[in-house]
Amino acid sequence: MKTILTLLLTLCSTLSYSQTQYEMNMEAYHSFQQADSELNSVYKKILRIYSRDTIFISNLKKSQRIWIQFRDAEMEVKYPNYGYDFPYGTVHPMCWSYYKEQLTRIRIDFLKDWIKGDDDGDVCRGSMLTPYEIKHPDEAFEYLEYVHPKEKKSSK
Repeated sequence: MKTILTLLLTLCSTLSYSQTQYEMNMEAYHSFQQADSELNSVYKKILRIYSRDTIFISNLKKSQRIWIQFRDAEMEVKYPNYGYDFPYGTVHPMCWSYYKEQLTRIRIDFLKDWIKGDDDGDVCRGSMLTPYEIKHPDEAFEYLEYVHPKEKKSSK
């Protein structure tokens, strides 16, 4: 019986999945890269959907630049740079990447609202289009162009 139990435990331990810290660090970094890539994709999609609303686009770009500054500052709050002898150990790159991914995914969720739109009845939706307007952008921006006509360049 002891032999079977020993054999079973040995077999389980050799078949179990293990990673080095380097592998875990790289996995976390790649996970962040995937989130960052998704964020860029969502951002570009918003730019396409709202391309005719130049004021919104200008404000979105400003917001995204400020968000990146906020994210980077938040990373420094969570993991201050104490210099060469930092106290975080070999897990630091993994933890850094996972936290940066978490912040990025929160931003993705926030920005996705501009892709899916908001219901017609929400009077506080601001610049967010409705799902219908997202599917029919020409109709959505007719009013905007009426209220804020673009200046026509004089031809010489």
